[in-house]
Amino acid sequence: MTKSDVSKIKHLLSKPKQIVIIPHKNPDGDALGSTLALYHYLNLSNHNVIVISPNDYPVFLKWLPGENKIINHEIETVRANDLITSADIVFTLDFNALHRAGDIGPIIRKANGLKILIDHHQQPDDFAHYLYSDVTMSSTCEMVYNFIEMLEDISLITAHIATCLYTGIMTDTGSFRFASTTSTTHRIIANLIDKGASNAFIHNNVYDNNSFDKLQLLGVSLKNLKVISILNTAYISLSQKELNASNFRKGDTEGIVNYALSIKGVKFAAIFIEHKSEGIIKISFRSKGNFDVNDFARKNFNGGGHVNAAGGRSDLNLSETIDKFLQLTQDNSTLLKE
Repeated sequence: MTKSDVSKIKHLLSKPKQIVIIPHKNPDGDALGSTLALYHYLNLSNHNVIVISPNDYPVFLKWLPGENKIINHEIETVRANDLITSADIVFTLDFNALHRAGDIGPIIRKANGLKILIDHHQQPDDFAHYLYSDVTMSSTCEMVYNFIEMLEDISLITAHIATCLYTGIMTDTGSFRFASTTSTTHRIIANLIDKGASNAFIHNNVYDNNSFDKLQLLGVSLKNLKVISILNTAYISLSQKELNASNFRKGDTEGIVNYALSIKGVKFAAIFIEHKSEGIIKISFRSKGNFDVNDFARKNFNGGGHVNAAGGRSDLNLSETIDKFLQLTQDNSTLLKE
């Protein structure tokens, strides 16, 4: 984002506007943290701000400040669509392709309001008037912090804003252990703690409130774990029957793929989750080193993301999807053995 863009946006925000903020479908900690942080920040300037989520999100995020104000597009579709089409400004956060917003995507495209994208995923689509895209950033929350800094308003960060931003940075960096976590990230985190983010409270709410059913599902996942040592690859599968038996709730499979990647020698990991209601297999990919799972997901599974973390989907059934994955893994054997 250029200095000229920042100047124009600052001018636009100098007077109250009707603003809608939208995260991606199945929003995670970074998506909700960034949208809610921006929501609280813009409210300080008396804008009329609404956050609209494409669908529901995990229970471990339903404590975030302002979460109770979010409109669920699946439940309030007509109202949400009207708000998007009538907004002066539409912010899209933590996604850079409209299909990632589910049924909201076409509504965003048709909306007459100014569109501002803030995101750190690769290869953004061209749908926004103003684009703040940086794939080197740890998270969209870190980018929202920078955005507020560009607007010369760091002093306005409240405890609510700090809490939301800390949550998104923490979750998208794997509690600050991923390579995208830089010294600048840690300096931002330190400032957010100074601004009122309680690191222990946030961590406990996100990671230490597991249900018995969620832990049972983790056990099933680990039992289903397969390792292909010769290809430095591991994968996990979960059928709809297994999800139902563990009383699956949205968010219960979050992070499970990382157990596969944690195995010594494994460079490439995946989890395949059957969703009968949608008729698809949802997939998460993780890698270490130079194996590009963003490219792998885009080419083969209608997905994308980052070099070492991406997602995708398959219209094949579970066994057919795994067979396809195994064949593709074999085709990439040279890269995976490096």
